[in-house]
Amino acid sequence: MLKRPRIISRETIIYKLEQLSLQKRLFISYILILLLPSLLISLYIFQELNDNYMKDIVKKYENTLEIERVNMNNNIETMERAAQLSISDKEVLYYLERTSEPNATELIEFDTTVVSNILRLQFNNPNIEHIRLFSNNKRINELWPVIMLERRIQGDPWYEKVNSLDGQELWYFDRMDREPIRSLVPDAKEYRPKLSLLREIEYPAGRHVGIMQVDMLLTNFFQGVFHGTDTSQSEMFVIDGEGKMFRNDASPFLATTGLEETDIRSALIQHVTQGTGHFLFNHDKTPFLGNYMYIEKLDAYVVNVVSLKNVFADINKTRNKLIMVNVILLAILSVSTYFLNALILKKLHTLAHFMKRVRQGDFNFDFTIRGGGEVGELAHHFRKMLKKINSLIAEAVTKQAASKEAELRTLKNQIDAHFLYNTLENIKMLAEIENQPVISDALTSLGGMMRYNLKWTSEYVRLKDELGHITNYIAIMNVRFDHKVSLQINIPPDYLDQELLKMSLQPIVENSVKHGMKFKPSEARNVVISIKAEVVNSSIVIAIEDNGIGMTAEMAEELNRKISQEEAGGLTDKRDIYAQQEKQTEGSGIGLRNVHQRIQLFYGTEYGLFVESREGAYTRVIMRVPYFILSGGVT
Repeated sequence: MLKRPRIISRETIIYKLEQLSLQKRLFISYILILLLPSLLISLYIFQELNDNYMKDIVKKYENTLEIERVNMNNNIETMERAAQLSISDKEVLYYLERTSEPNATELIEFDTTVVSNILRLQFNNPNIEHIRLFSNNKRINELWPVIMLERRIQGDPWYEKVNSLDGQELWYFDRMDREPIRSLVPDAKEYRPKLSLLREIEYPAGRHVGIMQVDMLLTNFFQGVFHGTDTSQSEMFVIDGEGKMFRNDASPFLATTGLEETDIRSALIQHVTQGTGHFLFNHDKTPFLGNYMYIEKLDAYVVNVVSLKNVFADINKTRNKLIMVNVILLAILSVSTYFLNALILKKLHTLAHFMKRVRQGDFNFDFTIRGGGEVGELAHHFRKMLKKINSLIAEAVTKQAASKEAELRTLKNQIDAHFLYNTLENIKMLAEIENQPVISDALTSLGGMMRYNLKWTSEYVRLKDELGHITNYIAIMNVRFDHKVSLQINIPPDYLDQELLKMSLQPIVENSVKHGMKFKPSEARNVVISIKAEVVNSSIVIAIEDNGIGMTAEMAEELNRKISQEEAGGLTDKRDIYAQQEKQTEGSGIGLRNVHQRIQLFYGTEYGLFVESREGAYTRVIMRVPYFILSGGVT
C-alpha cells in the first residue's frame, strides 16, 4: 500500500523555527536575505540571456524566409509571364478553336512558328519545366510537347477544379511530374515534385477551348528548401493547402532530431495563422522553433524548423556558472555570519544562564552585564524584576497570616450552610416515614436549588449543572401548579460540558412558568418549556421556548430594543413579555436585560439575548455565547 506524502503545515514550520536558538534563527534569516536577491538577479540575467538568444535566432531565420519569399515571388512572376505570353498569340487561340482539320502545310507552318516560339519561351526561362496547352477540340492535331488533347489529363485531380474557376489561376502542388504521352517518353523522370500554374482558356470569353499548364519543379521554385545549407539542426518545409508536405529528402534533420512530418504538420496547425510569425513546440523533451510565412497566392506555408537543443545547452552552461558563483558566495557569507552571531549573542547567553537560576528557585544573587544596547537594557530590567520578586515574597509571607482569618470566616459560613442542608434532609426523612413522596421529592429539589445558589465559587458552570438546577425548579413549580408544567430538554450529550454563566438560564425559565400560564379560562392548557442547543460557526445557540400567550411583533421589537439599550431602565424581566401593561410587583430574579448585559460583559458585544414571539402561540428567547467545552477547550 502506497503511503501518502506527509504535508507539513505552516504552523508546524513556525513551531520548529521557534524551537531553534536565536543564533540559528538569525543565521537562517541572513541566508534567506542573501539568497533571495541573489536568486532574483540570477533569474533576471538568465531570462535576459535566454530572450536575447531567442530574438537572435528568430531574426536569423526570419531573414532566411524573407530571402526565400523574394525567390518565390520571382518564380511566380516568371510562370505567370510565360503563361500570359503563351496564349497572347492569336494564332494559338485560332488553332485551338478552329472548326476544321488543318492540312499538312498549316501544321508545318504552325509548328515552326507558334510552337517554336512557345518552346523558345520555355528554354529562355530554364527554371520552367513545361509549357503545355490542352484542347478539347478533336479536329486539331497534337504537337508534342506543347499542344495535346484534354482527354490525356481528365483523370488528374485538378482537372475539374480548373474548369470551375472561370479562367482564374489555380496553383497546384504535385508529388510527381507525369508525362501525358508516356509512349513517346518512356524514360521520363516522373518522381519529381512540381508546382503547376493552371488556367482555363476561353475564346471568345465564356467559351472553353482548352487548359494551359506551366510547370516548375519544386527544386527550382523553392531554392532555400531544396538547395539550402545542409544542417542537422534546421530544415525548411513546404506545406500546401491540402496538407501535403515537401522537403529535401537528402536533409538529415528529421533523422537527427527524431521528428516526423506529422509532428511538424500538427505543430503548424496548432500555432500558426495566415501571415508571418514563429512558434515554439516540444518533441521528446527537445524544444523546437518554427518560423513560418504564408504564401496567399499558392495557399501554402513555408516553415523553417530549428532544434534549440544546442542553443539551450549553451544557455544552461551559463546558468550553471551563475549558480556555482552564488553557492560559493553564500557559503562564504554563511560561515562568517555564523561566527559573528556567536560573538554578538555572547552576553545574551550569559543573561539566559541567570534566568535559568531564577527558574530553579534561586533568587538570592546579583549580577552585572556591562554594555549598552538591547541586551544591556534587558539585563537592567531583569535585575529590577529580581529585586521586585524578592520584595513580593516578603509581602506574601506577611499576608499569609491575614488569609487565615478569612479561611476561618469561610469555614463558619460553610457550617451554617451545612446546618440548613441537614435540617432539610431531616424533614425529607420525616416525609418519607409519613409516606409523603411528593413532599420528599419537593424537599430534594429545594435542597439541590439551595446548594446551587449558595455554592457560588465561580461565575461559570457547565450547561448540565444549569439544566439540573432548572429541573429542580420545575419539580417544585409542579407541586404548586399541580404538574401543569413540562420541561423538554433536547441537547446533544457533546454540548453538556459547554461553559455558561451561572444563573443565566434559570431567570428565563422562571418567567416562562410564572407568566406562560396566564391563559384565559377558555384557553387553559399545560405549559411546555423546551430547551434546545446547536452550534453555529464558533458559537452555541441555546433556545428556550414556551407555548404561552406570546406577544405581537411590535411588542417583541420594543422588548428587544429595551433589552439591548445601555442606559438604565427599560424592560428587565421576562414577565414584561406576557404583561407589558402590568407593573412588576413580585419576584426578584435576574431580568432579561440583566442576563443580556452579563453575557456581553463576560463574552463581548456580539453575544447576548434575542426574543422572538407570536401572539397566542409561543415565545422564544435565543441565547448566543461562545462555543467552549470546559473538558476540552475551544472546539
